Amino acid sequence: MKSKIRKSWAEPYKIKMVELLQMTTATHRKKVMQEAGFNTFLLKSADVYIDLLTYSGTSAMSDRQWAGMMLGDEAYAGSRNFYHLEEVVQNCYGYKYLVPTHQGRGAENILSKILIKKGDIIPGNMYFTTTRLHQELAGGKFEDIIIDEAHDPENEFPFKGNVDLNKLEKLIKKHGAHKIPYVSMATSVNMAGGQPISMENLRALRALTKKHGIRVIHDMTRVAENAHFIQQREKGYHNKPIAAIVKEINSYTDGATMSAKKDALVNIGGFLAVNDWDVFEEARNMVVVYEGLHTYGGLAGRDMEAMAIGIKESLNDDHIHARVGQVIYLGEKMMSYGVPIVKPIGGHGIFVDAKKFLPHIPQHQFPAQTLAAEVYLDSGVRTMERGVVSAGRKANGENYFPKLELVRFTIPRRVYTQAHMDVIAESTARVFERRNKIKGLKMIYEPKYLRFFQAKFQPL
Repeated sequence: MKSKIRKSWAEPYKIKMVELLQMTTATHRKKVMQEAGFNTFLLKSADVYIDLLTYSGTSAMSDRQWAGMMLGDEAYAGSRNFYHLEEVVQNCYGYKYLVPTHQGRGAENILSKILIKKGDIIPGNMYFTTTRLHQELAGGKFEDIIIDEAHDPENEFPFKGNVDLNKLEKLIKKHGAHKIPYVSMATSVNMAGGQPISMENLRALRALTKKHGIRVIHDMTRVAENAHFIQQREKGYHNKPIAAIVKEINSYTDGATMSAKKDALVNIGGFLAVNDWDVFEEARNMVVVYEGLHTYGGLAGRDMEAMAIGIKESLNDDHIHARVGQVIYLGEKMMSYGVPIVKPIGGHGIFVDAKKFLPHIPQHQFPAQTLAAEVYLDSGVRTMERGVVSAGRKANGENYFPKLELVRFTIPRRVYTQAHMDVIAESTARVFERRNKIKGLKMIYEPKYLRFFQAKFQPL
C-alpha cells in the first residue's frame, strides 16, 4: 500500500557559519520607513530582519566557491579564471563564445547597442525593467508576446512563460522580419511571477524564428529553475537531469544574457554568451569600452572562479529541487492564510496579488508599493513592488498600468530556514487581517530612469 505520509524536501547542505540578524521594534521601523519615503529600496540593510528585496547577488556561496576565491588570478589580461569560466559556460550551457560583464545589465547594454537600430521592434515574453530600458535607449520598442494566461494571477496553466506564437507572427507580418533584430525570451519569467516556458513552446519558437531569419536571445538568469518545472510538469522529461534540460533549452537560442547573481550563486557577475562570431567580435570590442578587458569584463578573477563553480552547483538536481521546494513551502503557507498569490507558484519567489489584497486602493495609488511598506512595518521583512511603479512611464509620459500589480517576496538561495518562511507567511497574514484599514500612497519624488529604485512616497 502506498504511504499517505508526505515526503518533504530538505536542504542538500549543512550550515558552517551564521550571520546575526538585526531585530527591530515597531517604533524604529516606522521611523526608518518614513525616512525612506515608503520605498523598501531606500531602507538600510541594518534595519531589515529578513531581506527578500531581491534574490540577486544575495545567495550564500558554498565552501567550494569560497575556496575558489583563493585561486583568483588577478592578472589584468588572460586570467586563468576567465578560461575556466569560458570552459564551464561552453560545457554546461552550450554557447560558443563568452564575454564576461560586471552583471546582467552590462550584457544587456552591449547586446542592445550591437543588435538594435532606431525603430526596431523587440518582442518578448513579458518585459523586464533593465532589459526594456536598454532596448529603448538603443532606439527599439519592446512588444509583449507572452500568452494571455500570464496576466491572470489565478490562472494555473503550468507554463505561463510561453510565447504566444500568433502574436509574434502578427508582429512579423506588420513590421517585417528585418525590423525584428531578435526575440527576447526569458526562462522563468520574473514579472509574471517566476513562470516557466515549456520545451514544446521553445521548439515551436525556434522553428518560427528560423523560418524568418530572426535570432532568439535568452535571458537565462533563472534557467535552472525553468528546467526544474519542465522536469516536473512536461511529458518526457521527468527522468532527465536538470543539466541536460538546461542544455536543450539553450540549444534553441542564438545567445544569452546572464546575471550570474541568481542561478550561478555569486554576489556579483554576469556575461553575454553567443554562437555568432560576428556578434562576439563586436561584443568583445565593446566590452573594453563599457566594462573592462574582454578576459575580465569588470570582474575580479576570484569572482569568475566562484561563478564557474556556482554554475556547476546550480545544475545539481538536489540543489534546485530544494531551492524551489522552499519557495513552494512559503507559497502554500501563505495560501493557507487566504493570502492571494500568483498561481502556480513560481521558482524564485512568491508574488502576492496586491489588487486582490487591497482591492479598495486604485492602481494610481500604488497598492503594491503600499503593501510592501506595510509588511516591513509589521515585521521587518523587506520585499519589493512589481506593479505600476516598476512599469514606469511610456514615451508620452503616461504611466504604464500593467495588469499585474504584485509584491515580490524573493528567496535568496541557501540563506534562510523554514522557520524564516513561517515568520514571513505569518507577518503577511497579519497585514491581510487588517487590510481594510490600509490607505494608499502618492509619489513625491520620481527619478528619470528605473524609478522603483529611488522614488519616494507619502501616505494618503
